[in-house]
Amino acid sequence: MKQKYKLTIAYDGSAYHGWQRQQNGITVQEVMEDVLSRIFGMDTAVTGCSRTDAGVHARRYVCSFFADTTIPADKLPFVLNTVLPPDIRAQGCQIAPEDFNARFDAVRKTYKYQILNAPFADPLLRSFAWHYPVRLDIDKMRAACDIIRGERDFRCFMAAGSVVKNTVRNLYELKIEKEDGLITVTASANGFLYNMVRIIVGTLVYIGNGKLSLEELADFMATGDRRLLGITAPPQGLKLYEVEY
Repeated sequence: MKQKYKLTIAYDGSAYHGWQRQQNGITVQEVMEDVLSRIFGMDTAVTGCSRTDAGVHARRYVCSFFADTTIPADKLPFVLNTVLPPDIRAQGCQIAPEDFNARFDAVRKTYKYQILNAPFADPLLRSFAWHYPVRLDIDKMRAACDIIRGERDFRCFMAAGSVVKNTVRNLYELKIEKEDGLITVTASANGFLYNMVRIIVGTLVYIGNGKLSLEELADFMATGDRRLLGITAPPQGLKLYEVEY
């Protein structure tokens, strides 16, 4: 009998063109569907909790699928990890209600973005942090977090090409921590727009290096014009950290 499964995985996104299947390169979804189809002996479609971009990583990514198998849910990660490539690992699995949807049932998602703010790059962090050698003013960046945080229309932090109609989101948490030159930006919300976290980070960097003032930030956000804010930060510093249901 077919049942719905909720699977949690972690992956290093460096070698992948994001989560969602596409024509121009291998994706995490493609790998997961191929591996599950081989294990179950039938085509298996997988629904993911988020459309992570090329080069973006995940610590606890949730996906769901239907399967008819005798493998117990708690043993399935062990089976998967014997077949999956080493940059993708199953972390846990459980049977879920038939109507469970990994993407639309999520009530809170948390992303973390790392910036190496040091004169020289660290080769051990090159796939997991944005090296930014110019000194950043952390106090101003934290003040900017206070301006950005909250429930509002975030269309000014959305990349072109998105077809979403409702651009209001509740950004519950936006904070910055720094240790030994490594800056970590944590963002939690009920949902995120296309490239929203990376644009927020790029804007915080503009605040930190003096290219954008706090007064300008508030004014520009009110216009909703994406072109007035900071750059889109590169993907390798971003990690989907947690999804809550």
